[in-house]
Amino acid sequence: MQANQIRDALEQLRSAHAGTSTDAYVREALDRLGPPRRPGLGGPRDGVSLAPPEVARLIDHTQLAPDATDAAIQQLCTEARTYEFASVCVHPCYVPLASSALETAPVAVCTVIGFPHGANHPVTKAFETKQALEDGADEVDMVLPIGRLKSGHMEAVEADIRAVVEAAHDDVAGPRAQPPIVKVILETALLTDAEKAVACVAARRAGADFVKTSTGFASGGATAHDVALMRQIVGEALGVKAAGGVGSVDDVQRMVAHGATRIGASGGVSIMEGMTSETDY
Repeated sequence: MQANQIRDALEQLRSAHAGTSTDAYVREALDRLGPPRRPGLGGPRDGVSLAPPEVARLIDHTQLAPDATDAAIQQLCTEARTYEFASVCVHPCYVPLASSALETAPVAVCTVIGFPHGANHPVTKAFETKQALEDGADEVDMVLPIGRLKSGHMEAVEADIRAVVEAAHDDVAGPRAQPPIVKVILETALLTDAEKAVACVAARRAGADFVKTSTGFASGGATAHDVALMRQIVGEALGVKAAGGVGSVDDVQRMVAHGATRIGASGGVSIMEGMTSETDY
């Protein structure tokens, strides 16, 4: 979909939710897309060629299977040490184990909040965030309230994200070398392009550090188009994480060319070994 089509879709979204808070978010998204004469989103950067260490430092090495065991988390952390991935991403109950296993490694511990549907109460998400940070997490990937977004309750979506951001930046989390990172999962497979755009606006307004495509548990994952759209809306101030179905070095380089600055993948080892992983997350 070209930028002009996305503009039309945003106007339709504004009409569909007339009288709600959606209007202000649509106006900001239209501003971020630029003037109507611009026909397309920002194109892919030419000549993206990443060396293996650069690829590794982009990857959140992920184990979010519902039946993941202690042994699976230990293996994940060992692999992360070996390849020096950006982080490991695990369920909240495994944050203490991962934090202990990676205590001396240059690998962050990431966990998920309100996962995978985003339908938890904001207070619950905030508490979950504080607990995860106390347990040793450095980064949190939260799922925004998808149904609230699709219903046009954009102020509620922004407040939901801000609850997690404020919890992450609360002094209760303790002194750190760097502030915790908050990534907002949009679940792009369930959204229209217009909804993706206003979701990115809400994440910007709420003070998030990243926007992220997918949980890996919906009907689809990251696409180059979605990454480019998200990058267009958030600009250079926020990171963009492509997750779900990124299973090869070529996939990584394509996502980076379109604006991704982090990759979520459970097949990180396969990617580093030059193979293709068929996993969905």
